Amino acid sequence: MHATLDEKEGTAAGREDDLAPLVFFYGIGSARPKVTFVHGSELPEEERKLLVHDRDMTPWLRDYHGCEIDLDVHARARVGNYVVRASVLTRRTDGRPVEFGAIGIHLNFLPPAAQEAVVEGRVPFGAILEQHGVRHSSHPRAFFRISVDARLAELLGATSGQVLFGRCNELRCADGSVLADVVEVLPRNPQPTPLPPAAAA
Repeated sequence: MHATLDEKEGTAAGREDDLAPLVFFYGIGSARPKVTFVHGSELPEEERKLLVHDRDMTPWLRDYHGCEIDLDVHARARVGNYVVRASVLTRRTDGRPVEFGAIGIHLNFLPPAAQEAVVEGRVPFGAILEQHGVRHSSHPRAFFRISVDARLAELLGATSGQVLFGRCNELRCADGSVLADVVEVLPRNPQPTPLPPAAAA
């Protein structure tokens, strides 16, 4: 199941609820960077290419950067079968951050082995879904720009106050149940890994 173009483009009318995983990272009631919802067409070209689609981000980033993507978890919590965590995805080739992601995952919709992998926290969620053949679909709900604070800037190799871009995404099971809610933020100028001269020739 694929989103329509209108769904993928999103609107500027995002909701605060869409940012719930990011709110978890900062703490309910705590100050956090200002987020302004925008239309998908307002994103810079490179970020638009990386965000305005209906694929999971992990395989999309892996294909874009030409290398495996690793997970570095910075915060996590679990309430029953619901896991929330905030992580940085990095390139295996050089450890460069390629995304900050805050995600809430409903474990009860996953097979046992996939649940264990999520709780273990060593593999990106998109890779877990891929490895375990979990049927699902991706539904971007909103796109945004964010003026990052020192905390987020350090994680993404940015500078405090820099404007970055991201999206709020919903992953759904085959029956339409919500599998996960995700907030994704990209560093600026996320260039792919250059090919060696021999491979580029």
